[in-house]
Amino acid sequence: MSDITKYTITSLKQKLNNKEISATELTKLYLDKIKQINSELNAYILSTEEIALKSAAISDQNIANGSAKLLEGIPLGIKDNFCTKNIKTRCASHILDNFIPPYESTVTQNLWNNGAILLGKLNMDEFAMGSANITSFYGPTVNPIIAKDSDKKLVPGGSSGGSAAAVCANLCVAAIGSDTGGSIRQPASFTALTGLKPTYGRCSRLGLIAFASSLDQAGPISKNVTDNALMLNAIAGYDPQDSTSKNIAMEDFTKDLNKNIKGLKIGIPKEYQLNGVDQAVTKSWENAANTLESLGAEIIDISLPHTEYAAPTYYIISTAEASSNLARYDGVRYGLRVSDQGDSLNDLYIKTRSQGFGNEVKRRIMVGTYVLSSGYYDAYYKKAQKLRRLISQDFDSAFKKVDAILTPTTPNTAFAIDEKPTTLEMYHNDIFTVSANLTGLPAISIPAGLNKKHLPLGVQLISPLFSETLLYRIAKNLEEALEFNHDQLNYRITLDL
Repeated sequence: MSDITKYTITSLKQKLNNKEISATELTKLYLDKIKQINSELNAYILSTEEIALKSAAISDQNIANGSAKLLEGIPLGIKDNFCTKNIKTRCASHILDNFIPPYESTVTQNLWNNGAILLGKLNMDEFAMGSANITSFYGPTVNPIIAKDSDKKLVPGGSSGGSAAAVCANLCVAAIGSDTGGSIRQPASFTALTGLKPTYGRCSRLGLIAFASSLDQAGPISKNVTDNALMLNAIAGYDPQDSTSKNIAMEDFTKDLNKNIKGLKIGIPKEYQLNGVDQAVTKSWENAANTLESLGAEIIDISLPHTEYAAPTYYIISTAEASSNLARYDGVRYGLRVSDQGDSLNDLYIKTRSQGFGNEVKRRIMVGTYVLSSGYYDAYYKKAQKLRRLISQDFDSAFKKVDAILTPTTPNTAFAIDEKPTTLEMYHNDIFTVSANLTGLPAISIPAGLNKKHLPLGVQLISPLFSETLLYRIAKNLEEALEFNHDQLNYRITLDL
């Protein structure tokens, strides 16, 4: 029975509905597994066992009386930057160490309304700032996958590294992450999973603690494309309390999964053929393109001429927004407060923020404050906004010729936790993913192969605004044709518990 934690949402729904296992039994299996192996991975920073079992009992009643909902009895993990009512939500930061939200985020509320079960809150880079899940106040998350003939601890990617590690290690069926510059897709690539950044405005940001408000978007990490589409069905929708939420008709994102892709045009941007990219990454990208062509798609070379400016544009805009968003953490209203008797208000601010924030968060606040300062606003922030528009226009032009765009997800595979890459090297990890956030476009990463060390490689598909149904259709066809074999992966833990 323990092997059931390897199952997909689709398979588990069938077993639950056929009464082959109860939601309570299933939830206990996951909770037991978390107790046994989470200490080795640090994927969860909070377990919600009591709440999970209460929810599972309700799910069992709903299944018994024939009122099961879309995700009834399905145990999930939630990234720690989604507010969960009366449950600690800390963004993996010391400054929010004891913060307990009085309200629920719209995305998580949608999940509970659809019968899903909360197993716990998942580790992340502090305030979602990072590409390795090593900036968390609660320690780094370890990738469950290891390289061939090596026991080195690898990063799971970031900032949704805890979400990816938990799904990869079968500590939940699927997970919710957030994506500001690739924070769902890059961890999915590093852990051989499927990760989607939906169109900006597709999912509500209410209760998603902000890093960069014009870039952040909630999305699912799952074991396959079908599960991912089911998760988006549950979390997407218009929210009148979120001014960035788009009021468009909901659709079933699974409806076209079984349609072929004959006649679709897939673009290959020449600007993504960069020096310094792992050869295995390039090879898997080429193989994916050839596979799509064999399925009847037409492969077309395209140009996205402003690609080289995407990463610097992203880091200017995201740090500027972070500087503004994180100004609220001052030790006065909620969260950590550090002050000594006789301190002035300025002393309170300085001590609280100095001790409450980690180095990466401080670095981005300082850069963001700099680019917004009166002497440099025009030279940096205003110019970045102009470039953002040009990057969007590049994609608009491309989508007049093609239906979707295929790129690598990351320029490299997972690296060792103790490698300590420079700040610029770390930022380089987002080079293929940031454009989708700058433009608001939906993008998905699926596993596409292995390198010589048997570490997973991902490819990314990008499609026009609000075309997730098409994106899933292409991804599903590619997933089935590539036949990625997870049994080839090497794990640092025993998954069969």
